[in-house]
Amino acid sequence: MPATRYPVRVHGHLEPGLSRWLWLVKWLLLIPHYIVLAFLWIAFFVLSIVAFFAILITGRYPRPIFTFNVGVLRWTWRVSYYGYSALGTDRYPPFSLADHPDYPATLRVDYPDHLSRGLVLVKWWLLALPHYLIVGVFVGATYWATARSGEWVQVNVPGLIGMLVLFAAIALLFTGRYPGTIFDFVLGMNRWALRVAAYAALMTDAYPPFRLDNGEDEPGDLQMSSAEARPQ
Repeated sequence: MPATRYPVRVHGHLEPGLSRWLWLVKWLLLIPHYIVLAFLWIAFFVLSIVAFFAILITGRYPRPIFTFNVGVLRWTWRVSYYGYSALGTDRYPPFSLADHPDYPATLRVDYPDHLSRGLVLVKWWLLALPHYLIVGVFVGATYWATARSGEWVQVNVPGLIGMLVLFAAIALLFTGRYPGTIFDFVLGMNRWALRVAAYAALMTDAYPPFRLDNGEDEPGDLQMSSAEARPQ
């Protein structure tokens, strides 16, 4: 029996022959993307509020808003994959909300025919809270603490993804190779974070699994492909 796959599917193909030094300037190359994404995420937030009320009243996520918001997540994942959430490719990400299957980083979310009107009230803050704590460890967190002087100071805690990608970048610089074990773990953490992002954005009622699905491909997709290829 084919495995049931999660409706948010994140893939990333580690391309061979990565440049040893390009990662040093990718922050500069990505500035145009960061500017565009800042505006896209403002629109994402506003449209998610509209979708919230639409789901609450009708039980459906407006299709045009869903398509746009998935596009923002998809664009963000491509930029993150090229940049410092993975460094998995040297191919510059396209300026597009559309799916680009030929790009080494892809993200797809199945459109839900119906969403719970009750869950929409609690899933994005209460139900997702345990995942937020875990994802905070993965991607890093910022919080405020009281110093001895009594003043509030901002404390930035780096995430596991950033630290491991830095180790991979140093290995790439000196050896020309991206450690495969680190890459698989980084993909697993990114996949977890993106599943939670889609759930919190009300795109699915399927609760994100508490597991690291490491590697380039979604395990559910691989199992389904094997089952589909099996003679009936």
